[in-house]
Amino acid sequence: MPLIGAQPVVTEQVAGVTSDSPPPVASVPLSDPPAPLSDPPAPLSDPPAPAGEPPRAIGPAVQEKAATEGIPFGERFSAPSPASLAGYRWPLPRGRLTLPYGPTEWGTNVVDGQRFHDGIDVATFCGDRIAAAHDGTVLAAGRDYDDVIGWHGDLGPYRRLIKAKHYERSLPITLVIDDGNGYRSIYAHFSRLAVMVGQRVRAGQLIGYEGATGHATGCHLHYSLFSPQERRTIEVRDDVRRRLHVPRTRTARIDPLLVLPPRKGDPEPLEP
Repeated sequence: MPLIGAQPVVTEQVAGVTSDSPPPVASVPLSDPPAPLSDPPAPLSDPPAPAGEPPRAIGPAVQEKAATEGIPFGERFSAPSPASLAGYRWPLPRGRLTLPYGPTEWGTNVVDGQRFHDGIDVATFCGDRIAAAHDGTVLAAGRDYDDVIGWHGDLGPYRRLIKAKHYERSLPITLVIDDGNGYRSIYAHFSRLAVMVGQRVRAGQLIGYEGATGHATGCHLHYSLFSPQERRTIEVRDDVRRRLHVPRTRTARIDPLLVLPPRKGDPEPLEP
């Protein structure tokens, strides 16, 4: 999940271990909740797309997947619409956007044949204070978070690899917070945390300090947002999956810029 400097601060890693060494990689283990959801999807909160209007999707590959799974294009979203979300603020108020959500060579995921970054990387300086982007409850704090970040499949092989290779310390220090609105916020690469599992936090409250844990090439924050109710999935690159023994897919994320206050100079958010 991210980098700093002249090049974007990139630090994308799956299940805690980065895939490439060039620029910073944004944190994905988070890369990127647990096995597939067992409960039936929540009722749709969005009205179906108007007649004649193509359904929303990350791209053709996602549309095809939805079709093969028998999910009507206009009914893919069981998660609350991003347009309905309110109360978000920038977790690093003075942070510079170093890597946006979307296609990039540093992405650990793949969408429509392109490498894809599933969150945003924001950077200021090592040790800067990171605040909660929204009110919520802490679900995971530290380096054990894969059960709550949307993996679809068996994490057993990955966990055994991490243990056998003693990779635990290579994972990013991460927070996963249930925002109380059907979405979860993932924050990665802290140097240290200021909250613990089960704690209630308020938007703007100190939750930790900017760092570079998890093979990041520089201090920064990787921030991503997803709903456990989302039916869409995103694929992990084959080379990363084979090397780390992680499942093929995770619950798809949305562009955080859809809910964060707009700032001058930032790119337009990508619609789901």
